[in-house]
Amino acid sequence: MARFWHILAITLALTAPAMAQAQFDTQAKFAILMDEQSGTVIFQKDADLPMEPASMAKLMTIAVVFHELRDGRVKMSDEFFVSEHAWRTGGATSGGSTMFADLNSQISVENLIRSVIIQSGNDAAIILAEGIAGSEGSFAAMMNELAEEIGLTDSHFTNPTGLPDPEMHVTARDLADLARYLIREFPDYYHYFSEPEMEWNGIKQPNRNSLVELGIGVDGLKTGHTESAGYGSVISTDDGGRRLIAVVHGLTSMAQRTEEGRKLITWGARAFERVSAYAAGDVVAYANVYGGTSGSVGLVGDGEVALYLPKGSRKCLSASVSYTGPLMPPVLQGDQVAELRVFCDDQLVQVAPLFAAETIEDGGITRKATDALKQLALGWIP
Repeated sequence: MARFWHILAITLALTAPAMAQAQFDTQAKFAILMDEQSGTVIFQKDADLPMEPASMAKLMTIAVVFHELRDGRVKMSDEFFVSEHAWRTGGATSGGSTMFADLNSQISVENLIRSVIIQSGNDAAIILAEGIAGSEGSFAAMMNELAEEIGLTDSHFTNPTGLPDPEMHVTARDLADLARYLIREFPDYYHYFSEPEMEWNGIKQPNRNSLVELGIGVDGLKTGHTESAGYGSVISTDDGGRRLIAVVHGLTSMAQRTEEGRKLITWGARAFERVSAYAAGDVVAYANVYGGTSGSVGLVGDGEVALYLPKGSRKCLSASVSYTGPLMPPVLQGDQVAELRVFCDDQLVQVAPLFAAETIEDGGITRKATDALKQLALGWIP
């Protein structure tokens, strides 16, 4: 059964005040700005190109650890051994970001988590990996398994630290999706990302995400830097009930990383307005289904479809729904099967995921035969 990329033009019924449209430019090589609630992409710059994650890879390390905690295989009070490998590769002698863990000591999972998040401790990340999976390689396999489960299709991890490896890569979009996943799935653990400092072995280190201390609503998530990758950051900010996620990477200094991150989230909060396009449960469009109990399925947002649009952009807007189809049954309610694309004067400005509104079961041989005849005779008819 041949499947094709379908694009359906739709009309947006928007009610938004007309204000001056905003423009934005960033020095970051890679960047993305996302509305956390809807997953809508507000701004992107080479967001799907592969890049070296540096220590931002530790967000996936933390995601695996949080899963182990939630599933009861690990407790916060468990203590993991500091091996010579962890000490030499990620400790004080390594020259990288470190917890300053003592060789052959035991450290609680909670303190290791805090170190990875606040201090970006490479030793802490390796200690967690060895304590959970036995080795960095085995833990990396867990990272990739979870990445696939989350839907991070353009990322591959080879270690828990983010130390350079030619086989390890991510995209800005995948990092934003990972941040959104952490925020939504593990709210009870999220407070660690905004802790201002951590002291270990008598050495106090501030949170490496300097935006946390600026009083602009930033409460996470992770910075990264290597000589080859430059400086980057995954940022989350709560702007009076509206949460934004930003990624900037490929910058030349810590100061530039802080400034470009601040500029992006400030611009997102000020230059965009929240517009309700569809209420929760409203069908945005229909996608064709081949051989199912129904010939089509309604497409809905994840709750309300709220778009963040440039102020004053109403008149230039158009939209389409895109999906690869016809869809093949069974199509399960809640499956992400399409996306809403919003354009301003033919330039893509936002993308929002769309989901199946109901379950469409397999209609059997008779329905498949009927649909096949329709396609042969007339092209696809839902």
